[in-house]
Amino acid sequence: MKRRTVLAAAAAAALARPAIAQTSKKLTFLSWNIVDQAELFKTWFTDFSKLHPGVEIEWLDKKGPDLTPFYQTQLAAGTPPDVVDLQGGIGIEYAAQGALLDLTPYLTAHPDVKARFNTEYLNNWVWQDKNWLVPFYVAKTLLFYNKPLFQKAGITTQAASFDDLMTHAEKIGAGGGDQTGFLTLNFDWLYWALIRMNGVELLTPDLKQPAFNTQAMVETIQRLAKGTAGSAINKISWTGRWVEPLGAFASGQVGMLNAHAPAYFFLKGQGAWINAETLGVAELPGNWSVPTLHGYAISKGTKDPDLAWSFVEFCTAKKQAQSMAESRRVLTAYTDVDNELMARVQKEEPLAYLVLKTQIEHTDKLTGNWPLPNDSRIKDALYPELQNALLGRKEAKKALDDATRKVTRELRRA
Repeated sequence: MKRRTVLAAAAAAALARPAIAQTSKKLTFLSWNIVDQAELFKTWFTDFSKLHPGVEIEWLDKKGPDLTPFYQTQLAAGTPPDVVDLQGGIGIEYAAQGALLDLTPYLTAHPDVKARFNTEYLNNWVWQDKNWLVPFYVAKTLLFYNKPLFQKAGITTQAASFDDLMTHAEKIGAGGGDQTGFLTLNFDWLYWALIRMNGVELLTPDLKQPAFNTQAMVETIQRLAKGTAGSAINKISWTGRWVEPLGAFASGQVGMLNAHAPAYFFLKGQGAWINAETLGVAELPGNWSVPTLHGYAISKGTKDPDLAWSFVEFCTAKKQAQSMAESRRVLTAYTDVDNELMARVQKEEPLAYLVLKTQIEHTDKLTGNWPLPNDSRIKDALYPELQNALLGRKEAKKALDDATRKVTRELRRA
């Protein structure tokens, strides 16, 4: 057979192969402990593949403690997932490590996509004037309170200041037995609103020096420590993480709980006493809150950044955002989608509506969300010393001085 004939036969064979074999691509998506949405994701992946024939989505899901070690391993191996769901300050940390793709050019080229989102939530992932993630689903802290315990303690108004909050906690805690006045979640800076309402900043505006070691901070920590030593503040506030403090509040023996919105669904399932008549919902004094957000990032090592962006754009489009909001009863930071969800929930479950309503209000008063490339190390430097003071192991000033030295060292390392 002549060479020309061989080439012609090879070309004919290639044309005869299914088109998908010629255009087949795999896109990997790593999500953060959201296996309960498997059926929803399968629908998304199928629909995306229809828009991009030949594209296969490989879905990986890891629990919170496992996701970052897995992602770090994949980065080291040079095989990072194309799109990854990251939570809290971890996104900025990975951006600073050079692991993530700058999304600013895509958001600039697609202003309609950028316009979908609540600006304050979107800005949580701005570092060095660049956007590194876009919202997947979002939440922030609020104050849950036990109406019967408020009534029993003779409290008729919401706290308008930190002093009011502690006074309420002291009154409720004086009720005797196992009763305590206040609980907070402490991970991911969720307690920081208690400090920010007293005018204390963590760092200087340039994020290069500690700013928290002030007289106002000393007095705040002293008041919290005094309450913890008594019955005003439940000690689990400073030692528990998620299940323990929520379980304590669900028992009906705690007056107030500072937690983010997803806590509501846990509480509703655990506390038989909880209903619209017994559970109150409010903002913390000053309307301060701490966000805890999930966002889509694209790994810088992706082999097809435009395809990865197309996937992110698709997942955050109105149809997909609506299906996510409805399936999980969460907000997406897509303003129109969240407003539609709120309108429906208001009719179906008024108490859930009140919880979600706090999540779209006062988003200009978010705190604890500094764009720090070493966020986790700053937490690890600061919180143990605060815990020492809050639990009475150290005097407040001594603990803050020690924390200042440790935080300063971490900032210099950065």
